[in-house]
Amino acid sequence: QVHVVESGGGLVQPEGSLTLSCSASGGIFSVHYMGWYRQAPGKQRELVAMINYSGRTDYADSVKGRFTVSRDDAKNTVYLQMSNMKPEDTAVYYCNAAISTPQSRGVPRAFWGQGTQVTVSS
Repeated sequence: QVHVVESGGGLVQPEGSLTLSCSASGGIFSVHYMGWYRQAPGKQRELVAMINYSGRTDYADSVKGRFTVSRDDAKNTVYLQMSNMKPEDTAVYYCNAAISTPQSRGVPRAFWGQGTQVTVSS
């Protein structure tokens, strides 16, 4: 079974920085992309940042210029470097990975982490 686990959440002050990590493990054939979503209480889950197999990235407008997504293919790990953080960034952050397994016959499907809480407050 494939498992996706986030870490690095916590409390940070406005204008501060925080880095999240997400690692995938298990019966992995190939990782096609990994990225981050977030969901604040009472709000819809939204895409924050994504990076695909070629290194192409995508960001939500609200985080462009402040957040950076990167990856370590050898570790099946994606990072989210967050800087100049704002109270509006407070949310549960979820890692999402498109992964193909031997059972999926090369076809990727989405795997989700359990989420990690990020709180931006003075």
